[in-house]
Amino acid sequence: MTTKPLSASTAGRNHLAVGLAAVLTLLLFSCSTESTEGEQADLNQQLIVAAWDNDLERARDLIADGADVNHKDGSQQSAYLIATSEGYLELLELTLDNGADVTSLDSFNGTGLIRAAERGHADVVERLLETDIDVNHINNLGWTALHEAIILGDGGDRYVRTIQLLLDHGADPNLPTQADGHSPLTLAEGRDQTAVVALLRSTQ
Repeated sequence: MTTKPLSASTAGRNHLAVGLAAVLTLLLFSCSTESTEGEQADLNQQLIVAAWDNDLERARDLIADGADVNHKDGSQQSAYLIATSEGYLELLELTLDNGADVTSLDSFNGTGLIRAAERGHADVVERLLETDIDVNHINNLGWTALHEAIILGDGGDRYVRTIQLLLDHGADPNLPTQADGHSPLTLAEGRDQTAVVALLRSTQ
């Protein structure tokens, strides 16, 4: 049995139908992709808000829904980095448990460790030092975590503990600041941080 060839008009209509179907599929895929990207962006932004509020329950729910703990907003803040600077230890644990990147850098090219040391969050510093974070990373000010703990610290107990932890985990007590070449000891002496000076001298 032979098959009757399609007329030119019928073939044309078939080709047109196939073409329209392909275009429709492409449009539907594009809309779906844009919707998915929009939903992801919303989840990520909501997580950053929850991080600033230290809202652990909300953060857990958002992460479970797919929010990214490493996503940074326009100011280079992420849920992970916020936890380090604000001293939110439980939030930090939550982000670490969900893939936080300890090599992530903020707008000063600083690590979470530098941010925590700057504010004397010794518990957060201790937890971060259990990871493979770089204890001697230098930010774009030319400072390490040790420098920041001295320059921006007050020499009180929490900063002494922070500095002890850093030294115990390989912070270089002789590494000078990059801009002016001041050693940690010189920095501490210039700020009358007696306990810090004694701690640093014990490493010499």
